[in-house]
Amino acid sequence: MRSVGIVGLGSYVPEKVLTNFDLEKIVETSDEWITTRTGIKERRVAAAHETTTTMAIEAAKSALDDAGVSANEVDLIIVATVTPDYFFPSTACQVQHAIGAPNAAAFDLLVGCTGFVYGVVTACQFVQTGAANCALVIGSETLTRIVDWTDRKTCVLFGDGAGAAVVAPVPEGRGLLAFDLGSDGSGGPLLKAEALQSCCEMPTSVGLNGRPTIYMNGNEVFKFAVRVMADSTLAALQKAGLTVDQVDLIVPHQANIRIIDAAARRLGVPMDKIFVNLDRYGNTSAASIPIAMDEAKRSGRMKEGDIVVATSFGAGLSWATFVMRM
Repeated sequence: MRSVGIVGLGSYVPEKVLTNFDLEKIVETSDEWITTRTGIKERRVAAAHETTTTMAIEAAKSALDDAGVSANEVDLIIVATVTPDYFFPSTACQVQHAIGAPNAAAFDLLVGCTGFVYGVVTACQFVQTGAANCALVIGSETLTRIVDWTDRKTCVLFGDGAGAAVVAPVPEGRGLLAFDLGSDGSGGPLLKAEALQSCCEMPTSVGLNGRPTIYMNGNEVFKFAVRVMADSTLAALQKAGLTVDQVDLIVPHQANIRIIDAAARRLGVPMDKIFVNLDRYGNTSAASIPIAMDEAKRSGRMKEGDIVVATSFGAGLSWATFVMRM
């Protein structure tokens, strides 16, 4: 099978910034409380005219431009999201139409915060086998619309945004080297947002607008995250025949600085090998890794030839890691 990797990256975040000091006026909390427990200083909030779809479109255009690829060349679009504008049609189909990609199959993928990594691995399988030649993978979320703004344990964590990657054939020895995907459905109740269906009882967590909101058992998710991000990273590296010392950059899911710190210690990796931007965006779920990878590339932290690990955990519970030579 041919070598496949990421050949372009792009991202989009809303203009509106919600700082910790702004949150002090909404819920009983403080900048010091949020910063010391999460590492987050601010997050972006989608404006009324911005949706998961519109942000995905902008991130997709940016990634295509970075790759030097036209929308006509794209034959697969995967959007990872837990906050679609509609149950159907899929966000991916709306993106396909908006960017003018008439040759692309399109579908959404729902795996929570691990969605982008799952999407990249899935796209690579299509392109490696020749079933597709150029794929667009997008993570896009409007999480601020499903948070309970009276719950200070969760509402301080999440933000909105989108990131995208173009996946295509690359020279031999580059691109995807290995991956590790997994799930443990027994942990599903620890991190969830219930569906509101007419055949079901009202969800246990509902916001003022009547929509289901995010519930999270923070302590249990924390312990799970630290363990699986380290273990999944080591598993993927082993499959690639690499050691942690050979990794140039780790891009973790941007959920909580204490989780990232703890996982780094477990791996024995210095923090200068880990890219962090959650202080400015908070947890953007499936969008967090592509936004971070795009920023890492643009800032020079991630360069051609670097061995990069992207690792994540999320609802399901699930985990996902890929190792890639850029």
